[in-house]
Amino acid sequence: MKKIIYTITSLVLVSSIMLSSCTKDFTEINTDPNGTPTALPEQLLAPALVGSLTTVMLRNRSFNNELMQVTVDPSDGEGRVFRYDYRPGVSDAIYNGLYTELTNFKDIYKAASQELTYNKSYMGISLICQSWIYSILTDTYGDVPYFESNLAKDSGIYEPKFDKQQDIYTDIFKKLDTANAYLGTGTEILASSDPVYGGTVANWRKFGNSLYLRLLMRVSAKPEMAEFCKAKIKQVAETYSIMASNDESAILRWTGFGPFSSPYLAVREQDFRQPGLASFFIDHLWTWDDPRIDIPTYGTNSINRWGIAPYSGSYEGIPSGYAPGENPVKKSYFYSNTSKSSLMTEPLTGIMMNYAELKFILAEAAVKGWVKGSAETYYNDGALNSITLWLPKWPVKITDFLTTAHIQWDENLSFEDKMERIHLQKYYALFLVDLQQWFEYRRTGHPILPKGAGLKNNGVMPARMVYPVYVQSTNPTNYKLAIANQGPDQIYTQVWWQKP
Repeated sequence: MKKIIYTITSLVLVSSIMLSSCTKDFTEINTDPNGTPTALPEQLLAPALVGSLTTVMLRNRSFNNELMQVTVDPSDGEGRVFRYDYRPGVSDAIYNGLYTELTNFKDIYKAASQELTYNKSYMGISLICQSWIYSILTDTYGDVPYFESNLAKDSGIYEPKFDKQQDIYTDIFKKLDTANAYLGTGTEILASSDPVYGGTVANWRKFGNSLYLRLLMRVSAKPEMAEFCKAKIKQVAETYSIMASNDESAILRWTGFGPFSSPYLAVREQDFRQPGLASFFIDHLWTWDDPRIDIPTYGTNSINRWGIAPYSGSYEGIPSGYAPGENPVKKSYFYSNTSKSSLMTEPLTGIMMNYAELKFILAEAAVKGWVKGSAETYYNDGALNSITLWLPKWPVKITDFLTTAHIQWDENLSFEDKMERIHLQKYYALFLVDLQQWFEYRRTGHPILPKGAGLKNNGVMPARMVYPVYVQSTNPTNYKLAIANQGPDQIYTQVWWQKP
């Protein structure tokens, strides 16, 4: 039992567990005509992507959305995330789920490196997915196991050391450069193994480089990284292959068949519609006359694109962070009838990174003078593609929409006002994208969120999740070293890139 607990601590699955995750629904890609007992890259990729997205989508719904005023799950009980108050157990799912899938992604790399199954494209895809997962883990907790993680099976390391976030980021950047080189060879992969791009290797390369820009921007304010990040952002943006349209967004589109059914379908309908929408999230959309929440046609099965139920002919929300005892009335909420259009059945919810986010990254870089191009053009393109991802045939000219909504680009704004304008639109582009709204708010302080009287943690946005409780007993030495390096294992302890 002790060894099993240690294995969970390093979060490495042995081969039998790994292979059991490939369900019978993956029959086609799991069939090995040569009868080899070793799993092939094409057998592991889809299950690992589904497992990773399942983990982050469920935590986006219950954690990110509550912190970032997308929803409010009203209650006067303890441990309410929207009040910056949550129980330690909330931390477990991201940690356990993502480290588990790292085993599969590392096995993809290992298998693709073998002589008989050598494939640089699967190796590159593995490095991109590892970078994506490790970045979420370190941005959530701070220092985490990295160089020694997932080595219990191969190296017998059951108590991995926690690595400094700066070292993790530095190595992630190396991984992404290597992935860019590997995918540049254009080696084909099995289309049926790839539920994100259908085997289009060039799009994986574009995703990896776009992810590179996300992560470079995240740590660019650190003095020890500033010059490197500034130069690398310019290099990647202007010379690397990056996303060029919504069609190149990294999205696992849920088909509703077999393993490709949305994780939201596992949530009970009454639980899915339980949280009300937060005023901050819905008020902007209503004021702007945003097409993603057009009032549905009554008497039919139609509903607006984001599956939001109107309230008395309009859209209204709950003020987040309200004090206990105020008990506001729930109004608009996310619809949950699976027979109609709702987020529970929406194919586009499996987002790893979308094109609009990239455009807003470039808009920020342009304001700072780091890349060529107009910040206004990047901003307009970001706003347009944020909408047309969901409504491809939207007929309105984006500048007309932005001007009417009074959110058009204004070159005369101050730097901070430009950042607010960019990041308010980016907030909506990051809707449903794991914990990215929270990460970006912690990095920039934008968009400016109202603060209710019921907030805890001195009214300060939590800076991290605490480590899972069992880590303290199963990896005590390295846990204590991590705390000594980073600070107390509390939600107020800033991670490296947040610290001045």
